[in-house]
Amino acid sequence: MSPPLTTRQLNRALLARQMLLARETMPPLAAVERLVGLQAQVARPPFVGLWTRLEGFRRADLLDLLHTRQAVRSTTMRATLHLMSAADYLGLRGALQPALARGTAAVLGDRSQSFDRDALLAEGRAFFGRAPATFDAFRIHLKALHPEGDERAMAYTVRTHLPLVQVPTETAWGFPASADFAVADEWLKTTVPSGPTTPHELVLRYLAAFGPATSGDAQAWSALSGLKAVFEELRPRLVTFRDERKRELFDLPDAPRPEEDVPAPVRFLPEFDNLVLSHVDRTRVIADEHRPRVVLKNLQVRATFLVDGFVAGAWKVERKKKSAVLVLEPFGKLAKKALADLEREGDALLRFVEEDAEVRAVRVL
Repeated sequence: MSPPLTTRQLNRALLARQMLLARETMPPLAAVERLVGLQAQVARPPFVGLWTRLEGFRRADLLDLLHTRQAVRSTTMRATLHLMSAADYLGLRGALQPALARGTAAVLGDRSQSFDRDALLAEGRAFFGRAPATFDAFRIHLKALHPEGDERAMAYTVRTHLPLVQVPTETAWGFPASADFAVADEWLKTTVPSGPTTPHELVLRYLAAFGPATSGDAQAWSALSGLKAVFEELRPRLVTFRDERKRELFDLPDAPRPEEDVPAPVRFLPEFDNLVLSHVDRTRVIADEHRPRVVLKNLQVRATFLVDGFVAGAWKVERKKKSAVLVLEPFGKLAKKALADLEREGDALLRFVEEDAEVRAVRVL
């Protein structure tokens, strides 16, 4: 029997697939697809996520993909906003629908029984089909039509059951805080599957981006249930390993699994990056004692930095007039070389996110 994969081996495998062992040279759209999308609860993080992974990435590269409708921002994995290629959205949206429906039922409970869902979805399609609009406007519309109804429950149901995409604007990061939504069929000029489809391709794509992993890990990433049976059906196409806790891990036969001593450069990850959210046991990238400092009780996920491949702290940018300061909050003592590397990489990050700043500095708390 092969020896178990160590935590550091799992770390390096994850970093290799996530383009974090070295910046890679590939088209941004291909990178988005390799990652199976980037979480996009806030507009800026996908841009930072690609900048930290791709050589020579420019903000305009992703803006162009959004405006030419090659990439879309929509509610997908874990019922959260993600930025995906249009092709992946068309191919994977149906597989995610059961998770979206189950999540809606869990959030709304009995509130979902107070309206006719099919009629509501038809209403939502008609509203957003007339012209792109915000969900604030849709809730006002629902309240006018159903004065005694639960407009928030109805709007949430439409958001998770009707394929919708956000409409990009000319703002700096592509979307305002309250963006308009459009019917995905009309935005992409094709029919988007809204009914459930099999999740097998989704599982294979997950393993390519996040493996080796368990079926529970894939469920944590996608919010789908019942994936254990899917993994069993895919077993003939996969290879298996054990981790140090003797759990069975599945992977694609030809996926990269570097040695644990492969160097890993310092890297800055944006808020909500899927690297820190896509496994049940996340010790392959973040120590358990650090998780509460990253995934907060208000469901915010802080921007982090990696040292030797593992989360070593959090970061934020403080902007005052023409000056920008990158504030680093280490979770422990950092070596001098790591600090020097973080300052150098941090200055490059500031040049990217605060390109008009005349004065830049990195401050370590």
